[in-house]
Amino acid sequence: VCPCGPGSACTAAGECCHAECLGGCGRPRDNRACVACRHFHFNGHCLPSCPPRTYEYEGWRCVTAEYCASLRKVSHNPRDASKFVIHQRQCLSECPSGYTRNDSSIFCHKCEGLCPKECKVGTKTIDSTRAAQELGGCTLVEGNLIVNIRRGYNLASELQSSLGLIETITGFLKIKHSFALVSLSFFKNLKLIRGDSMVDGNYTLYVLDNQNLQQLWDWSHHVLSIPVGKMYFAFNPKLCLAEIYRMEEVTGTKGRQNKAEINPRTNGDRASCKTQTLRFISNVTESDRIFLKWERYRPPEYRDLLSFIVYYKESPFQNVSEYVGQDACGAQSWNVLDVELPLSSEQAPGVALLNLRPWTQYAIFVRAITLTTAEEGRNYGAQSEVVYIRTMPAAPTVPRDVISMSNSSSHIVVRWKPPTQRNGNITYYLVLWQQLAEDMELYVNDYCHKGLKLPTSSADTRFGDGDGPEVEQDAEERCCPCRPTDGQLRMEGEAESFQKKFENFLHNSIIIPRPPWKVTSINKNPQRTPKRRRDVVAVTFPANASSVEPPAPSRAGGEPKPDFQIFEDKVVRDRAVLSRLRHFTEYRIDIHACNHAAHTVGCSAATFVFARTMPELQADNIPGNVTWEPAGKNSVLLRWEEPRNPNGLILKYEIKYSRESEEVTTVVCVSRHRYSKYGGVHLALLQPGNYSAKVRATSLAGNGSWTGLVKFYILGPAEEESGSFYVLLTVTPVVLMVLISCLAVFIFFYNKKRSNDGYPSGTLYASVNPEYFSASDMYIPDEWEVPREKITVIRELGQGSFGMVYEGLALGLVTEGEETKVALKTVNELATMRERIEFLNEASVMKAFKCHHVVRLLGVVSQGQPALVIMELMTRGDLKSYLRSLRPDAENNPGPPPPSLKDMIQMAGEIADGMAYLNANKFVHRDLAARNCMVSEDFTVKIGGGWAGGGQARCQPHISRPSRLPPPLPPPPDFGMTRDIYETDYYRKGGKGLLPVRWMSPEALKDGIFNTQSDVW
Repeated sequence: VCPCGPGSACTAAGECCHAECLGGCGRPRDNRACVACRHFHFNGHCLPSCPPRTYEYEGWRCVTAEYCASLRKVSHNPRDASKFVIHQRQCLSECPSGYTRNDSSIFCHKCEGLCPKECKVGTKTIDSTRAAQELGGCTLVEGNLIVNIRRGYNLASELQSSLGLIETITGFLKIKHSFALVSLSFFKNLKLIRGDSMVDGNYTLYVLDNQNLQQLWDWSHHVLSIPVGKMYFAFNPKLCLAEIYRMEEVTGTKGRQNKAEINPRTNGDRASCKTQTLRFISNVTESDRIFLKWERYRPPEYRDLLSFIVYYKESPFQNVSEYVGQDACGAQSWNVLDVELPLSSEQAPGVALLNLRPWTQYAIFVRAITLTTAEEGRNYGAQSEVVYIRTMPAAPTVPRDVISMSNSSSHIVVRWKPPTQRNGNITYYLVLWQQLAEDMELYVNDYCHKGLKLPTSSADTRFGDGDGPEVEQDAEERCCPCRPTDGQLRMEGEAESFQKKFENFLHNSIIIPRPPWKVTSINKNPQRTPKRRRDVVAVTFPANASSVEPPAPSRAGGEPKPDFQIFEDKVVRDRAVLSRLRHFTEYRIDIHACNHAAHTVGCSAATFVFARTMPELQADNIPGNVTWEPAGKNSVLLRWEEPRNPNGLILKYEIKYSRESEEVTTVVCVSRHRYSKYGGVHLALLQPGNYSAKVRATSLAGNGSWTGLVKFYILGPAEEESGSFYVLLTVTPVVLMVLISCLAVFIFFYNKKRSNDGYPSGTLYASVNPEYFSASDMYIPDEWEVPREKITVIRELGQGSFGMVYEGLALGLVTEGEETKVALKTVNELATMRERIEFLNEASVMKAFKCHHVVRLLGVVSQGQPALVIMELMTRGDLKSYLRSLRPDAENNPGPPPPSLKDMIQMAGEIADGMAYLNANKFVHRDLAARNCMVSEDFTVKIGGGWAGGGQARCQPHISRPSRLPPPLPPPPDFGMTRDIYETDYYRKGGKGLLPVRWMSPEALKDGIFNTQSDVW
């Protein structure tokens, strides 16, 4: 394989050839040593194009004008050999269609009108469409033509495309045994049959034994001259003598022929030549049908009248002929409908033409079918003239191929193509647009979560350029497809139109705007609102409506999407510019096509497109300054205003703060939900000192600008004592006054009670003190207690169910005198005493776990505030986030590849071992999921989350695995789902707690029962 890239060539030694070489080369990177040239060859060089003053020849050579002029076209007759020509920097054997050359010039020039083309044929027999194609483009045939076509498909159109340009035949024209021909109108430009040579020395036009020939030419639109010679007609049973006699008059041959040469007994003997003209007496038109009636026809023998045939077809122009496009082999440009005779001989016959196209002109004529005999003078018939009737208009089909682009933050440009079926004259397009609310999931998701990727949205800033560059075709020859007939083209167009209609129907059926629409008209001259089709949602148009900026959706998640106002405009072109739009907002744009009859038939159904405007550069900046206030010991509350009109919606905020004495900067992510609680965020467990912070918002369009720095401080122990002294001096007098007042009130009520008879006058009500706690509920320090001074907080990790989680160091926790990295869970400083006790009791469940594949508790700090739970630090986070980070397209991908099958089996075994340990100790987990499995520094997977326990079990030994780069640290697992099932072997859920319903077993969902089997589920 050549190492130089796809499509490149190499030498035998593997060196790269020149880019213009094809198939190899003798020397590397030399365009003179190529085996073959990729494009063109000139003077021993391979070139991408021909140099100036040279011309392309045979697709691969470059030649001079002198060389091209010396070339001759190959021909069997040396006299027919012609010189080559030059056209558009190519050396060609002849000029292309539409161009010709002068004898004095080698260059082609464009013809004015039809290009003359002489064809020397001698005597040419046309017995197939292939033979006729050899005369394609000929205008003068030097020689004789014999037409002898007995079979074929689509003959009329094929012969017209090949022979329709012939104007002159220098010899004779002979039509014989051509059973497939109905008319000679395919010679539509034939004006002269010169007769330089004649059949049997007498006949310039010879027509013999054509069983289906019915028409020669339409003599009302055709002129033909036969200056010398005679005409001969025999054994043409369907060709009426009147047609032949009419040709004698037109061609100037009247009187040259005798009765034997135009025999009345062998021409027209099986045709209804004595034709009476039928007249239409009424017609009623609708959009898709025409009702016709014509006068009664009574032949001399009424029994000879068999039926009527109605011929009709689409005809944009009123110049059609009865026989154009017909042949005897099945090709029929006319639609044919048989009409039975009415039951009553007094009733006028009629027909209903159905399934017609709206606003289309049709050519129609009627022919009576009668019995014919061989007796001369007995062949009667009747036929109407061709009439033209146009159907009524209807609603158009939908506009096609709608595309859109945004060129600013307040404008969208929309383009489309006209409908496939206009069904009338398109007068205007109705454009409706409505702002769309953002997806509700964007409001409720926490984009500070490590495994959740920020959504990306972008505005359409350019129109599509199609499907890309065309694929180069292979060099090998391929069979040319046959040119489709008009019927095939019409069927393909109808199939394509049906496909688009079906897709539009699905779109309109599935995605329907919420009715009713409140529409604002911005058209300066509003007209009467066109009627709607029944399948289009009704729209109301207030006359005095004005354009109002729609309100932004509520920032609270879970609320219903708002209804936005709908605007409309009428445009006469196939494009529209929508202005005064909101920045970086998605709109639905509907386009209806309306024709001149829209007031009666309505406009088309809508085709629609979704488009988003461009973002505003300053819209995501936080207005005003960031403020702060103390929020407790070692914590502050930072507040800021939300951007008033952001790009889409705000997904999260980022806070970057640092202590002035340190160079380390800490970044905190704040979700929408967390911000909405306080209008800012609490920063806790800060070391004493001066701090500076700044904030920025992140929207659907990206990050806003950072705010200015806000500076705040955290007091140290000495400052707190000094501050407490001054507070004591201020508060002590106030406290003394309150005590004196309380003592006076007590003495008053005590004396009043003694003055009574010692019995209460009312009913005694007993109540429970809400601040009372049972002794069994209180947390009692034990051997797991760790002194607070041995704990050092390093940085914030995230938000847990009870409060913040931090990374820290514990002194002497595992080995005396050594520090161990741990995870510190805290309870919110605003939590009640009951919540603090529940926090410690829930963590106490972990004291019973002693398994390598279950996250371990290392200690508890219950004395002082805030309470801390010390747990094993799982540096690689939860299993779900860890696996997502290994995806190739993940933002925080540390580099290693996704886990192998062996790694996944190892993980599954470790999880199963941990769950077996819990099962043996009578614990139910209730929420086993990848998010509740943690990954340690050595890639060991351990069980986290809720479970219950008691008893003893054996845990499998740990198997270490190779190290990888650690991702950012997550918060440790919560244990709020923990439940003991030692007594009953199952646990029944009660109360109103949250449950992981997406992972729950059927019995747990139905009855609230959790056991080992539900964990296996």
